[in-house]
Amino acid sequence: MGRKAGALYINPKKFGSLQKPCMKEMISFLNCLALSHNNDDKCVRQKELLSACMEAQSGRNRKAGGSINYHLQRLNRGRK
Repeated sequence: MGRKAGALYINPKKFGSLQKPCMKEMISFLNCLALSHNNDDKCVRQKELLSACMEAQSGRNRKAGGSINYHLQRLNRGRK
């Protein structure tokens, strides 16, 4: 199993790092955990901010048309 020789492919991991929407919230939460010796009871505010940010991002990033590799395969089928 694997990709066929000569097929078009783009590594989506290269483009995944272009946008990091909740990085500030995650860093503040991890810093709070480090300062409180992994006791998340003291980091409730940071945890809520991170959860709210992640909830806001969950519906926005998903494309209905599929990934770029899906479209490359679809276009490649027409050439054969």
